[in-house]
Amino acid sequence: MATTAEQACFEAGIKFGSLYHQFAGTPVSPDSTRSLERAMAESIENQPYCESVSVEIDDDRVADAIDHDNGYTELTGSLMTVEMLIEYEDRTVRTRMRMEHGYPLMKLVAVE
Repeated sequence: MATTAEQACFEAGIKFGSLYHQFAGTPVSPDSTRSLERAMAESIENQPYCESVSVEIDDDRVADAIDHDNGYTELTGSLMTVEMLIEYEDRTVRTRMRMEHGYPLMKLVAVE
């Protein structure tokens, strides 16, 4: 049987998997970053035990990634920073995804 802390961490992993794989490849432009951030956060916040989600898409990175005349690129982990707060029973899990050493690393920040 999983401990409460282990289950809380599992829930955080489920949320990250859902967020990343649901939205990776979504067309994004500098004009659409704020609305996409809100849509991503609100979508994941609907899931059980998810108390808050913060998504920040880097406008400069988006602009730099556009390599054709259509004015958009595909969303990847390299373009965003995500923080989540998961509450499961008496445990709180804080997570973050951001670029580290050239990779969009998802990690546990704290288990309280």
